[in-house]
Amino acid sequence: MKDPRFSKLARLLVQHSTKVGPGDKVLVEAFDIPVDFTTELIRTIAEQGGEPIVSTYHMAVQAAIYSVASESQMRAIGAVERARMEAVQCYIGVRGSHNISELSAVPPEQMALYEKYWWHHVHSEVRVPKTRWVVLRWPTASMAQAAGVNTEAFEDFYFQVCTGVDYQRMADAMKPLHHLMDDTDRVRITGPGTDLTFSKKGIPTIPCDGNHNIPDGEIFTCPVRDSVNGVVQFNCETIYRGTVYNDIRLVFKDGKITEATGSDMRQLNEILDADEGARYIGEWSIAVNPYILKPMKDILFDEKIAGSFHLTPGQAYEEADNGNRSQIHWDMVCIQRPEFGGGEIYFDGKLVRKDGLFVPEALQVLNPEWLAAGP
Repeated sequence: MKDPRFSKLARLLVQHSTKVGPGDKVLVEAFDIPVDFTTELIRTIAEQGGEPIVSTYHMAVQAAIYSVASESQMRAIGAVERARMEAVQCYIGVRGSHNISELSAVPPEQMALYEKYWWHHVHSEVRVPKTRWVVLRWPTASMAQAAGVNTEAFEDFYFQVCTGVDYQRMADAMKPLHHLMDDTDRVRITGPGTDLTFSKKGIPTIPCDGNHNIPDGEIFTCPVRDSVNGVVQFNCETIYRGTVYNDIRLVFKDGKITEATGSDMRQLNEILDADEGARYIGEWSIAVNPYILKPMKDILFDEKIAGSFHLTPGQAYEEADNGNRSQIHWDMVCIQRPEFGGGEIYFDGKLVRKDGLFVPEALQVLNPEWLAAGP
């Protein structure tokens, strides 16, 4: 029997996120997900008049390729994948993983080749700026284990946070914050171990309400590249290249990360030394998803946690561009709700959010109590 939750999620991805129309070619990349959902996506795309182009992958196989590929091989794969991406109008990436640490054994220099000649060449340069795209994780036992719950409970949670949100309500609620951020010059963030300042003057603000990520619920921009000063202490574990990092602390001087400490300082700093742009920030975002309340070692969920923000060493998005270029794009999350230590965000000297809740009356519609209430 077809799972009705699959149909609801497929419609959200095809109709709302990518807005597939007649004649659109849609690249679907399915990593370790149920065949039933891939076939449901194919049917839903076809019903909208789209033309699905589908590839299925296994992360263990991908890890093997990343581990042995030469530079010329990575360049060749990147060229093939780029040509395919350039031929489509829409992209849907559904990524499951039976082991969240599957890539941890891939040598760092091999991951650097993949990021430079495959990921950056295809996704950063083509998919993100030139297609209507959406990416999401798939609920696996591995994700449930990372979240600290059983598989069935996690699946219920997953479909609630992915398809239970009223994204139009969220979009409307984001408008006052969008306008305020566009008008803001100076940002200050404070909290335990954190006192950070930067300018975002002249850099656009992008609300995210289900168009590119599912689940969604963030509004992002970017600091002026050389304006970041101070220190930030992150309180969420983060996975990068298959390795879990915690207690990351970054010190900034005129935009550059001058000191980086955490659970694996050597590897952390090796990643931040990948290229010049890796030690500068390419994104800053405020999160508002009312159903995601704690970290689960998956950035597509953790970056949407209600009452959190994230900063991203590395590549800036073209929509909110400060000119920073890097093969790295590493979102690092700090939750500011009281149970995580609290904290404040100020725009041009005025308190905007305290302990994870928006203070100005016009922004209180973004607090969880209102967003989760529904129509």
